[in-house]
Amino acid sequence: MKKLVVMTILSCASMPTLADSCMETKNLITLDQRYETAMQKGDVKFLEQLLAPEFYWVHNLANLKETKAALIERVQKPEEQPKARRSHDLSVRHLQNTAVVEGLVSVEKWNADGKTFRTSRYQVMRTYVELTGECKLLAVQSMKVWSSDGQ
Repeated sequence: MKKLVVMTILSCASMPTLADSCMETKNLITLDQRYETAMQKGDVKFLEQLLAPEFYWVHNLANLKETKAALIERVQKPEEQPKARRSHDLSVRHLQNTAVVEGLVSVEKWNADGKTFRTSRYQVMRTYVELTGECKLLAVQSMKVWSSDGQ
């Protein structure tokens, strides 16, 4: 009997809880912030791990559509790495093993002179799916809502 009680306690202690899930809002926001940092720094190793094989990004007015391979290639180019990226006003919507992070992203990019920069703000929706205990970024849709250069 004691053995059965000990085995039950141990098996329950090792089971993941909602608080351990990458789908928990706090954990998802943290993961999304890590994504922003990886995009700014061109952290290919992290992006390779985070992005689902089927990853797809539809940019502003569908002027660019990127797969995982295309995004990985782009972020490695020094001229594509922004001065800064930050998310704000984020909210999360959940449905089973899927969550959508929605909010604003401000991106600062250097101008051609290398001394001044411009800022663009985007409305984004990023869709994460939990697969075997890991969250994968499946899709992004972004739309520019403001730019310091008026474009």
